[in-house]
Amino acid sequence: MSDVEFTHLDPLGRARMVDVTPKDPTHRRAVARCKVIMKPETTTAIANREVKKGDVLSVARVAGIQAAKRTSDMIPLCHPLLIGAVSINFELGDDFVEIEAQVDTVDRTGVEMEALHACSTAALTVYDMCKSADRAMVIGELTLWEKTGGRSGTYRRFVEDEAVETQQPVEEV
Repeated sequence: MSDVEFTHLDPLGRARMVDVTPKDPTHRRAVARCKVIMKPETTTAIANREVKKGDVLSVARVAGIQAAKRTSDMIPLCHPLLIGAVSINFELGDDFVEIEAQVDTVDRTGVEMEALHACSTAALTVYDMCKSADRAMVIGELTLWEKTGGRSGTYRRFVEDEAVETQQPVEEV
């Protein structure tokens, strides 16, 4: 047996929504990132706003914001939260678009799922808008990079060595 406790299972192993009503609302933040790998010509078209469907990054930003606000509609056991802020940022490389989603709330549970959902939806939007020019795009590396607030404190992902990623809990300040 493992020491891992799955909070979304009741004692009989049935799915349940975790009861967060006894918790106090606190400021919580989560940051997620992912990449859409593509042909250099596709990245250039995005940067120059030459994609026929429109301004890819503007549409993907709005899609990510919408996704953060609707996460509990898509993830069955996720609590509906009052989202305080969402920011979606992009970094264009030679052959990729990196997407970062940051979500903030003051609530009883964290916004990790909201940040991950926002990031992945923005990536899917980039794919959708560019697929006619580049069907070989790959969406990957969806990762939680940071979460703050709540009982479990702060978590930050760090890269110890470019070849190895590890996780390190950080003391709450």
